[in-house]
Amino acid sequence: MARVLIAGCGYVGTALAERLVAEGHVVWGLRRHPEGLPPGVRPLAADLTDPGTLRNLPSGLECVVYMAAPDRLDDEAYRSIYVEGLSHVLDALRRQGQEPRRIFFTSSTVVYAQANGEWVDERSPTEPVHFSGTRMLEAERLLLGSPFPATILRLGGIYGPGRVGRIERVRRGEAVCIDGPPTYTNRIHHDDCAGALQHLMAHPQPEDLYIGVDDEPADECAVLRWLAAQLGVPLPRVERSADLGPRRQRGNKRCRNARLVASGYIFRYPTFRDGYGALLSCSAP
Repeated sequence: MARVLIAGCGYVGTALAERLVAEGHVVWGLRRHPEGLPPGVRPLAADLTDPGTLRNLPSGLECVVYMAAPDRLDDEAYRSIYVEGLSHVLDALRRQGQEPRRIFFTSSTVVYAQANGEWVDERSPTEPVHFSGTRMLEAERLLLGSPFPATILRLGGIYGPGRVGRIERVRRGEAVCIDGPPTYTNRIHHDDCAGALQHLMAHPQPEDLYIGVDDEPADECAVLRWLAAQLGVPLPRVERSADLGPRRQRGNKRCRNARLVASGYIFRYPTFRDGYGALLSCSAP
């Protein structure tokens, strides 16, 4: 039984907390308004951007999972929550003399700037061109330079219950396919996000970095067309990339999950067809 703090106990954090409580661990869920946490999760009201609220963390923490998310999509918000917020937690742990055996940080594959369909893994260059990737990478380096053992999980696009925007766009006929070469996307189901973290937390010697995506990077248009077929609606319209302007600015890479799989993790939803298929089955009349 371990004493675990989940800092930023939101969409994935609550799922992880439920799993850990079921295993018998003592789990605190930290967020600004901790009402509504799953049964058995101990609420901890604090603001990661305000170090004054972190002065009395639970004692004897053996594991900390930092998985906060910004409330806005701008550089200031990303710096505040990922870099400054993480720094505040690390400082609080040091000041309180805590010695967690490991800190986990959920980062993002946005740290990779590859845009021509290249395969990337944990050893690939990270040269982000967008503020989101820059701040994520800054936070990663901050954690790896701290005195605490650390593991980073770079997640792809998270989908699952409550995050079905792509399905609804296809259903409403709003989805668009872009002509030309494939535009690869990388994703991971909500349950596998929590499952991978749970697995790594139990691992006797996790590495310092993993990519968290499913087994199959997929062309976005192939995903949209598959969804249309499952929903029984017309295929998405095709538009020329030259007509899309700034909307065309996006990543295009294929992320490998080989290191995570080699660690022993078995995906519940190894492809988009498995994950979206389950979501469609749950929503079927």
